Amino acid sequence: MDTNRFKLTALDEEHVSAVTSLWRDAHSKAIGIEPIHSFESQSYFLSRILPESYKVSVVVDSKTDQPVAFMASSDTEISQLYVANNVQGKGIGSFLVERAKSDSRGELSLRTFAVNKPAQQFYESHDFTAQPGNSDNEEKLPDILYTWHQ
Repeated sequence: MDTNRFKLTALDEEHVSAVTSLWRDAHSKAIGIEPIHSFESQSYFLSRILPESYKVSVVVDSKTDQPVAFMASSDTEISQLYVANNVQGKGIGSFLVERAKSDSRGELSLRTFAVNKPAQQFYESHDFTAQPGNSDNEEKLPDILYTWHQ
């Protein structure tokens, strides 16, 4: 990730709308279905619910002053990690995963949808191991549990 261009910051109220948009777009592209929640509901979840249990980090493009990625993580889990479709492949996701690893207790878990083959390849390239998942998610789609141990 070009750290001169992309800056990591905490989620701020000014980011919520743009982060919600990139989240919805990246999620839809990844799994091939439209979001099941309204924009307003997802914005509320991002700004009010996720921060109760997770550190929510945002990557901002200094050229446009717009968010291009976000991650909600704890010291044991990556709950959400999405990179805007137009900046994928620039090392931003890798930077966020490495940040989560360095902030962890030496192990992390996350889930990704079984239909999201690029995410599976991405996490496996970062030393996460696939475990059987389930369909216990709002989309009712099969997922895969990934774990990483230092």
